[in-house]
Amino acid sequence: MAGKAKTVFYCTACGNETPKWAGRCPACGAWNTIVEQESTPKGRSSGRGSLGKIVKAIPITDIEEGREIRFSTGMGELDRVLGGGAVKGSLVLVGGAPGIGKSTLMLQISSSLCQTFSVLYVSGEESVGQLKLRAQRLNALGSRLLVLSETNLSDVLAAVEQEAPEVLIIDSIQTLYDPEVDSAPGSVAQVKGCTMALMQLAKSQGITVFVIGHVNKEGSIAGPKVLEHMVDCVLYFEGDQHLNYRILRAAKNRFGATNEIGVFEMQNQGLTEVENPSKMLLSGRPEGAPGTCVTCVMEGVRPVLAEIQALLAPTTYGGGARRSCNGFDYNRAAMLLAVLEKRGGLKVSVCDAYMNIIGGLTLDEPAADLAAILALASSYLDKPVPENTAAIGEVGLTGELRTVNHLDQRLSEVRRLGFEACVVPKRRGKSTGVPEGLRIIEVAHIGEAIRQVLGK
Repeated sequence: MAGKAKTVFYCTACGNETPKWAGRCPACGAWNTIVEQESTPKGRSSGRGSLGKIVKAIPITDIEEGREIRFSTGMGELDRVLGGGAVKGSLVLVGGAPGIGKSTLMLQISSSLCQTFSVLYVSGEESVGQLKLRAQRLNALGSRLLVLSETNLSDVLAAVEQEAPEVLIIDSIQTLYDPEVDSAPGSVAQVKGCTMALMQLAKSQGITVFVIGHVNKEGSIAGPKVLEHMVDCVLYFEGDQHLNYRILRAAKNRFGATNEIGVFEMQNQGLTEVENPSKMLLSGRPEGAPGTCVTCVMEGVRPVLAEIQALLAPTTYGGGARRSCNGFDYNRAAMLLAVLEKRGGLKVSVCDAYMNIIGGLTLDEPAADLAAILALASSYLDKPVPENTAAIGEVGLTGELRTVNHLDQRLSEVRRLGFEACVVPKRRGKSTGVPEGLRIIEVAHIGEAIRQVLGK
């Protein structure tokens, strides 16, 4: 017996479902984001599925082992983030702020994929004529690349059934709507319903589906944040629209690691891969300037050199000292400033502190602590860190230095980029050796590191 229609309420910011309307979402705290949605639950049938067939569970040991089928997208950086290539029958969500380059990336890989597979590119934001103009600019034309300008989900599924593509690209999920759902396109109900239909399509027919989703800088628009639990892979395209470099990182990946990044450069002809991101992140580094230090972080299996800049200036306004971080964890920066004052002997509590990571990179591992300490101390003492010196190590609350993992790989990358010295913890753990031409400065405490590098 079918159930009665009931009314539920969704938060358009986070997707949280509540039984009644409220002015403020209880999950994310956003105001005036609760919208009403009517849903009609289907009736239950004892022991039978929705199509009348008997549903029976089987032991996992009786399931035949299937070979994971991967294929290259034509872009090595994207393949790296996906874990070695796209997986057949997977649903991949590519999110990012509008204008960051998601559509450009998808159209470029369509040009590569259509050399081997049949590709259907569905755009709800551009006409087919506009798509061709953009494809000509990107040199992404191909006879097996099919394009469709449509927003109706039923028409899209009909086109998929007729053309039988092996790769389907939806641009974007916010423009797609299901006529059976009584809600506006882009709403939580529409986005979730359309994505569920695309997921069933991918799993049942083995079609690899790429879905583009827009988010703002806070990531609060109903889109990728609502769909992360439904898809196989979630990729975020990050970067400043006013800068040329873009970083693609995996927030979720059922078929690979989630700590890989891909680096691209936006040019007039589209996105180009940056195979050496360390060199890119260090380009334009000032010479002999206090308040900067280079460290090496691990992004997946790839060591990447990053420049940490710090500025300490005496507080001249009323109230407490100001703290600001861009690309560095705020709470960790506050902890390092406290350690620097208590254990390093530098009175930084009366200074405004600003930290910035060059190139739009976000450092979230403790290996960057020592470089941050040296950059802060360099700015405070107005003495530059030697240009050919890098620093790697974790800082504890007592000012001691702790070793980090993959130190050998980090040191090799430091030397490959031309650095001649590297400050590391005295107890380096398991280390097989030092690259030729690289001088290791072993320190046990931040005070010793400051004296060795800055001569305090």
